[in-house]
Order: sequence, then structure tokens, then C-alpha cells
Amino acid sequence: MKLLRSLYDWVLHWAETPYGAPALFVLSFAESSFFPVPPDALLIALVLGSRTKAFRLAANCTAASVLGALFGYAIGYYVWWAGTDVFSPIALFFFDNVPGFSVNLFRHIQGLFEKWNFWIVFTAGFTPIPYKVFTVSGGAFAVNLPMFVVASIVSRGARFFLVAFLIWKYGPQIKDFIDRYFNALAILFTVLLIGGFAVIKYVL
Repeated sequence: MKLLRSLYDWVLHWAETPYGAPALFVLSFAESSFFPVPPDALLIALVLGSRTKAFRLAANCTAASVLGALFGYAIGYYVWWAGTDVFSPIALFFFDNVPGFSVNLFRHIQGLFEKWNFWIVFTAGFTPIPYKVFTVSGGAFAVNLPMFVVASIVSRGARFFLVAFLIWKYGPQIKDFIDRYFNALAILFTVLLIGGFAVIKYVL
């Protein structure tokens, strides 16, 4: 918890510097394709540090996340297969190193795309379900790219602008609440993150 507290304070310290927004951009991009940590915590910290930049930061986060989703799609589309139904070394690396990304899940997601199309991309983009699993799988299964882009923009934009709006509207109260209950919130954030992987593994 001390490490999380230090990280929170460090991020908040850089919220007014030129490095906060670039760091948010990089994290948002990476999280959509391969990085396991969502950008929401950094977005919240940055908006708390500068509420006037709330919607600019949300736009930054959304744009980077959609670009990262396209990068994930490209990974799936161009380098996922080594032959007909044969996984490439890149695919095997993802299965071995990305939490929750298994062969069985990958096969299951194909059926979800066929059944739900737009809505499965939207759900993955808006909720704690790990988005990268669906961006890479979307490319591997060559789902409709315009639909994929629209669903990504709508879901990621809705998520990040909602977070930014809540902090912009209720910033001081939320900041006091986070400062007072940071340890409990850190546990809750971790539970939600793990829960997202559990949902796609056991429910979807």
C-alpha cells in the first residue's frame, strides 16, 4: 500500500507538468494492446491535479486508447497466425505472458464476435473487462474494421469522459475522499481489475 500511495502522490505531482499528458497517452495506447494496467487511475490523478484540463485529458486518453486498439487489431490481423489455424510466436507470447489471455478464451471470443459484433467491443471498451484481449482477437478474426473503430471510439470515449466529468464536477470532494480512503480504494481497484479477467474467463 505504501508503494501505491507513493505512486499516487508521484503522479499527482506531475499532473501540472508537460509529462503528465504524454505519460497518459503512452499508457492508454499500451493498455489497449498489451499492457495490463488500465489508464483510469492516471487520468483521475491528472484531472485532480488540474481540473481545467479534464476534458482535454479525456480526449487524450480516448485518442491514444483507440490508436492502441488499432495497434492491437494489427497485431492480430498481421502477425497472429503462422499458417492456417497455427499460432505464430507472437500469439504464443501473448498466451504465455498476458494475464487471462488463453487459447480457450481466444476461441470463445470468436463466438462472441459472431453473436454480438458491435456490442462485445463496446462492452470490453467501457467496462473493466481487459480490452486488449478483444482488440487483438478482433484483428485475428478479421472483424469488420469500421465497426471496430466506431465501437472503440464510443466505448472508450464514454468511459474516459465520464471519469473526467465526475472528477471535474466533484473534484474537491472526491479528492478528499480518495485521500482519506486511498488504501481501501486501491484494494477495490485491484479487485475490479482481477474481476475483469475473471468475467471473460468464467462468464463470457
